[in-house]
Amino acid sequence: MTSSTTPERIVRIGTRSSKLARWQADWVATRLRQLGHAADIVEVTTSGDTHQLGPVADIGSPGVFTKEIQRAVLAGEADLAVHSLKDLPSEPVDGLTLAAVPSREIPADVLVARSAASLDNLPSGSRVGTGSLRRQAQLRHVRRDLQIESIRGNVDTRVRKLNAGEFDAIVLAAAGLKRLGLAARVSQVLPFDIMLPAVGQGALGTECRADDARVATLLQSIDDAGSHAAVLAERSLLTRLRGGCLAPIGAYGRLESGRLHLSAVVLSPDGAQRLAASDTALPADAVDLGCRVADSLLAQGAAELIAISRS
Repeated sequence: MTSSTTPERIVRIGTRSSKLARWQADWVATRLRQLGHAADIVEVTTSGDTHQLGPVADIGSPGVFTKEIQRAVLAGEADLAVHSLKDLPSEPVDGLTLAAVPSREIPADVLVARSAASLDNLPSGSRVGTGSLRRQAQLRHVRRDLQIESIRGNVDTRVRKLNAGEFDAIVLAAAGLKRLGLAARVSQVLPFDIMLPAVGQGALGTECRADDARVATLLQSIDDAGSHAAVLAERSLLTRLRGGCLAPIGAYGRLESGRLHLSAVVLSPDGAQRLAASDTALPADAVDLGCRVADSLLAQGAAELIAISRS
């Protein structure tokens, strides 16, 4: 047995206990084991997990799905945390570092409908469920005739509500459905010109203690430079906008022909106003790129729309 697999070298991975969170943590654990590192899972209950009723926006402050896991890492109860990056607030936490972003899954949102093949095919007045203000605003921008209603619960719960007839369609992240083996339920992958994803959507983020060089080094082995640069640009945009994870802000960073491209939108909650901006940069300038696109949106009046969403 090598030193990397002795009990004292076991890497403890902190995660939520939901099915999707466990899939993500198990994926990271499997990758680390393939590289010769022993890994155990440490389940942590978060405040977001204990509030299962009502829309996501009603739960409370940003970080409801991440704070307790971060505390466990800081306390030494886990060596690293695996997050859905869209749930991780963009403001850094003292003592922690985002050490790696593995290769990103498709970041798009998808329509899951009972009978319609696409968003365009949904009859006027159809009930569409989503707990995200970002999705609600973008849906209202293109289909003001739909009844956009809040929905809460994990992916399985939302699909059950759809099957039970509570909704005619729901909107979910493509990545979550794929990871849970539910890709066959997708009616339409929503185009980015209609629905820009949440910051970090489809990407996993692994955090460790900033002074833990051993774990930070081993996590570099599962980092994908292109995905990491893309989410850095998106997260710096969100920080500059002071938008938080609940505001109607969509962003999509991607690496194309060696250049990092970032597109972003800010909308009013009712979808009537939509501000858009985009720019490109070298991957090394990801943070600056996010700030530039945010400044373009702020110059158009984004701060006012974000303030409306908070009120």
